[in-house]
Amino acid sequence: MKPLGIRDVIGPVMVGPSSSHTAGALRIASMVRNLLSAQPVRVRFVLYGSFSRTYRGHGTDKALVAGMLGLHTDDLRIKDSFDMAADAGLEFEFVPDVSTKTPHPNTVDVTAWDAAGARVEARGVSIGGGAAELVRIDGVNVTVTGEFNNMIVRQVDMPGTLAHITECLSRRSINIGAAILYRTRRGGDAFSVFDIDDMVPEDAIAEILDFHSVRSVRFIPADGLNRKPDAGEAQMTAAEALELFSKRDFASGAQLLERCREERAPISQIMYEREEPLNATRGIFESASRTYLREALEVMRKSAQGPLAEPQRSMGGLIGGEAKALSDMDSHQGCADVQMTLLMEYALGVLETNASMGRIVAAPTAGSSGVIPAVLFALQETCGLDDAVLHRGLANAAAIGMLISRNATVAGAEGGCQAEIGSASAMAASAAVEMLGGSAQACLEAASMALANMLGLVCDPVQGLVEAPCQKRNASAAANAVMCAHMALAGITNLAPFDEMVEAMRKVGRVLPMELRETALGGMAACPSCMGCK
Repeated sequence: MKPLGIRDVIGPVMVGPSSSHTAGALRIASMVRNLLSAQPVRVRFVLYGSFSRTYRGHGTDKALVAGMLGLHTDDLRIKDSFDMAADAGLEFEFVPDVSTKTPHPNTVDVTAWDAAGARVEARGVSIGGGAAELVRIDGVNVTVTGEFNNMIVRQVDMPGTLAHITECLSRRSINIGAAILYRTRRGGDAFSVFDIDDMVPEDAIAEILDFHSVRSVRFIPADGLNRKPDAGEAQMTAAEALELFSKRDFASGAQLLERCREERAPISQIMYEREEPLNATRGIFESASRTYLREALEVMRKSAQGPLAEPQRSMGGLIGGEAKALSDMDSHQGCADVQMTLLMEYALGVLETNASMGRIVAAPTAGSSGVIPAVLFALQETCGLDDAVLHRGLANAAAIGMLISRNATVAGAEGGCQAEIGSASAMAASAAVEMLGGSAQACLEAASMALANMLGLVCDPVQGLVEAPCQKRNASAAANAVMCAHMALAGITNLAPFDEMVEAMRKVGRVLPMELRETALGGMAACPSCMGCK
C-alpha cells in the first residue's frame, strides 16, 4: 500500500455525494481521457459490483462523464455533465453488469473513442476516499494511480526500448521517480509506466516515438497536488526524503505513541513531521500541507454553515432543510444543550451540501464528511478555540485516519458504514482530545472508544443514495466523538487499545455480507417504507 499523507485522508476537496463513487469515478475517467490522442467523441462504461447497483444515486454516471470532459473533482458543474457532453458532442452509454464478479467492488471498464479515430480500453477501480487506479489498459495489466505525473509508453517488448526512453528524458533533465514495465509476454505488447517529477515536453514525446518499437506515448498529469517549492524553501533529494520518511513513519497507534513520548510532542506535530519527507517524495513541500488544511477548513465551514442559511434539496429528494429546522427550533427553545445542538446542525448541514452535489471535504470519505467539521466548529464556538487549534485537530485526525486506512479500510463498500462513519468518529474524537489539551494517549483512547461504539455498523444507503441514513449517522457519530473525547479526558480507557480495535473493525468488515456493504440491498435500504420513498 502506498504511504498515505494528510491530503489522502482529509480530502479530496470534492463535489458530493460519494468520495469512492463520485470523486474516484471521475478520476478514473479523467485518466482514460488522458490516454486519448484527441478529444473524446464516444465512451462506453461497463459498471460492476457496487458501481453497477448505485451509480445513479451516487452520481457515478455524472462523474464519469465529467471526467471524460476534463472536469476536476471539486468542479460544481459535475451535476450538469450530461448537458455539457451534449454541447461538446460526446456520446456516452452506461451498461450495469450486476452478475460478473470483479476483485474490487468499485470497478468500471471504459472504452473510449476520440476524434482522431483512436480507441482505448481501460479498467479502473475506485479504492476509497477519492483515490483511483487504472489496473488494465488495452488488455495489459498495469497500475496507474494519477498521484504522480505518469508517462505511459505502449511498445513492443524489445531490447533497447527503455534505454531510448530514459535517454530522451535524461537529456532534458527530467527526473524519473519510478519505472515499471508491464508486458503480456516476452517480445509481445507491453506498457512502460513512468512516475515523473516534471511535465514532458512535446519534443521529448516526439523523440520517444521516433523508435521502431514504440507505438504510442501518453502523458497523465498529476491530479493537481504537485507544486513548485516557494522561494527559499529547501528541497530534499529523493534519497534524503525516503531515508527521513522511513525514520518518521509510524504503522500503528503504538508506534505513534512511542514517537509522541520520545519527542514529547502531540500527535499533530508528529504527523506534520512525517508529512515533510513524504511530500518531498511527491514534489510537494511541507508548508503546502499547512496551507492545504487552512483551505480545507474553509471548505468545511461553508459546507456546514451554508444550509443553515439556504437549505438545499438533495439529488434524490430524501433530505433537505433538516439543519435549518434544527437551528430554527433552537432559537425558540433555549433549553437544548448548545454544543449538542451545534454538533447536529453542522453534521446535518454538511451532508445536505454533499447530497445536493455541493463542495465538501471527504474526511475520510464523502459519506462521513459531516462528522469532523461538526466536532471542530461546535467545539470552536463553545470552547473559544481559534482556527490554529482546529488546524492541529485536522492534522491529528489525519494521523488516526491514516492508521485506519493503512491497517483496515475507510471504504463502505469494503467494510460497511463502521469503516466510514466509525473511522470519522474516531478521527474526530482524537482531534477533540488534542484540541482540548489532552495527551496523545488520551487521543488514542478516545479513538478506540469511538470505534468500539460504531463496531458492526452496516452501510445501507436508501435507494443507493448518500442521503439516508447517512445524514443522521453523521450527527450520531459527531456526538459519539465528543462523548468519547470527554470520557478519555476524564481518564476513562477502553478495554481494547486502538490497534486492536482497528483490527476488530477490519475483521468485522470482512464478514459483513455484500448486502450490507453499500449495495442498497439490505438493512434500512430493504425496509418496505424505504424502497419506494421519495
